[in-house]
Amino acid sequence: MCPSCGSLVGVRDATCYSCGRANPGLWGYGPLLRKLGADFGFVPVVIGVSTILYALTLLVSGSHIQLVGGGLSFLSPSSDALLLFGMSGATPVFRLGWWWTLLSASWLHGSLLHILFNMYWVRQLGPDTVEIYGPARTVILYVVAGACGFFASSLAGEMLGGLRIPFLQTAGFTMGASASILGLVGALVHYGGTSGSAFIKGQATRLAVMFIVMGLIMPGTDNFAHLGGFAGGYLVSALVRPLARERGDHMIWAAVCVVATLASIGFSVVHNLPLLMR
Repeated sequence: MCPSCGSLVGVRDATCYSCGRANPGLWGYGPLLRKLGADFGFVPVVIGVSTILYALTLLVSGSHIQLVGGGLSFLSPSSDALLLFGMSGATPVFRLGWWWTLLSASWLHGSLLHILFNMYWVRQLGPDTVEIYGPARTVILYVVAGACGFFASSLAGEMLGGLRIPFLQTAGFTMGASASILGLVGALVHYGGTSGSAFIKGQATRLAVMFIVMGLIMPGTDNFAHLGGFAGGYLVSALVRPLARERGDHMIWAAVCVVATLASIGFSVVHNLPLLMR
């Protein structure tokens, strides 16, 4: 079945006869992908990879894990462990030149509550975003919005690090999936406005306001990353044209995003391990 319109297609058909999507048979892997669920595995993959990396950062932290205290500090990996796997921020990006951390930071988390909160919203927003945009465009939105968020945060930390701005703390180091999650919210706001769906736009706008308010209330929240992620998701949504059918080249760009993200994490470990062992 064509992933864009649901019409029956051949495995080797160049285009879907109903909607015109290129390579609707997904190189024969369509049935396998559908076994992952209605979202083609987007939600379980994001949650699974984030959880594995969180466990690895705890393992690498060893005796330096934060065990006492509550809230956002409980079960916190060490700073060295987070840097090893690609934590971003003004210091890694602008002072150390670790630009690849703009991609890797979305998959790292600073505490148990941090990852639980973010994965809850991935679970809530992921299926709806996939249903509207398709799995490939959702991957593009998630990855690019996260990179935009951490670039905004790193730039703010570099340019405004010496200033005290109420509710907009700059961060020398930052990580977490919230920039990507705000990207999904920004995309849904754009879709609601473009499609004329007052319900979707209203719901997404309320979510954006909720995240902003929570960011103002909760200490240590990287609001610059949230704002950058929201803007990135909104702009990427405009570029991928949510009212049009998902195309075959979207799958290629999604694969590029996935490979680039995995490469950024792997390169971070290979590059930073000798530095942190000194």
